[in-house]
Amino acid sequence: MTTKSELQDILRFFTQDAKIPLQVALPKVKDLQKANLVSIVKLAAADVKTVEDIFHDEKAAKQIVSAAKRVSKKRKSSDASSASPSKRVKQAPKGESLTPAAIEQSLALPTVDTNIEDLINVSLHTNRAPLVLAFAVTLLKYTMPSQPLSSRLSLAQAVVSANSRSKAVSIGLEKGPSAAEDGWGLGQPKVKVMNREIHTLKRWGYDAEEGKDAADQVSNLQLPLAKEEPLNDSSQAVLSQSTIVGDVEKEPALWGLDLESMRSSNKILHTEKSAGGLPIYTAQSARAYLVKSFSSKSSTAEGEDKGKSKEKSVMHTGKERNLALLLSALDLLYSSWAPYISMEDLDRRSWSWYVQVRPEVGNGVAGWGGKGEVKLSDILNLRRKG
Repeated sequence: MTTKSELQDILRFFTQDAKIPLQVALPKVKDLQKANLVSIVKLAAADVKTVEDIFHDEKAAKQIVSAAKRVSKKRKSSDASSASPSKRVKQAPKGESLTPAAIEQSLALPTVDTNIEDLINVSLHTNRAPLVLAFAVTLLKYTMPSQPLSSRLSLAQAVVSANSRSKAVSIGLEKGPSAAEDGWGLGQPKVKVMNREIHTLKRWGYDAEEGKDAADQVSNLQLPLAKEEPLNDSSQAVLSQSTIVGDVEKEPALWGLDLESMRSSNKILHTEKSAGGLPIYTAQSARAYLVKSFSSKSSTAEGEDKGKSKEKSVMHTGKERNLALLLSALDLLYSSWAPYISMEDLDRRSWSWYVQVRPEVGNGVAGWGGKGEVKLSDILNLRRKG
């Protein structure tokens, strides 16, 4: 997540050091965010061609990279003369002040203004796992509405993992019982998502609304990042908070527990209070997987032959839009049924809906990870009639 101060710093760099007019630099902020170049250090290490693809000006790109290297070198020299390495490590890390609300905001999934007529003609190219993830994330909006987006992404990824392992066993790629069948996670609370039981970890004390006002101050400058950016220790501590802070009236936020990783690392599960550091399915990983997984069917073949950074950027922007279109179609499906059936029934029906629209792939090992076509019209046809 890019903070307001970081944006001010980079804009100051463009106008004062790189000599790029503000009216030229300001419209490029979102593209810089997508390319993860909203810092002088990252610009200094960037390839000139990458910066050129954003500013569409070779001279300006060279000017920016050169200025970034100069300023970065000057700052390093200044730091070295004023503080020892050990002291510099103790300086406030990037994003230290991130609140739960700001973290949730950074996970926001892409949206798009569209109508049903536009969605009907959309065909996407993907494999099955990310489609399961998209179904599960949307379903949880309706069956577990009190859960923040970070929890919904984590729980949905747990569903994908459990389903993938079951499939791997059925086609002979995996053997033996799952970690859950082996007793890992015994005693942990479970929830049912797409008719699968998922072991969870309660995030006692985590309030997704905390710091909402501060997060809203920079919301107009935020753009959902396509790449997964690891949080620093401070922000991860906020996101992973699991300390009991008195009576909590509403159901606490949840993580999906990664039992297979727990078994692999041979960690022993005692109680929720002592479960810090247990492997979970991270929201950032789930979001990154969603954003990169849906190509336009017509552009898939073209994309295989293109390697230039500008073309990749265009393709990536297209994938974000495709995800937004898919989520819009799924939202229309679930919103058509939610007022008329129970949450339990909505959950039970979800897997059969997914099966009806999933991409066709080869049988057995040959189809593992295979991609195919997903028509949004097929999703829309599952909506409740009348």
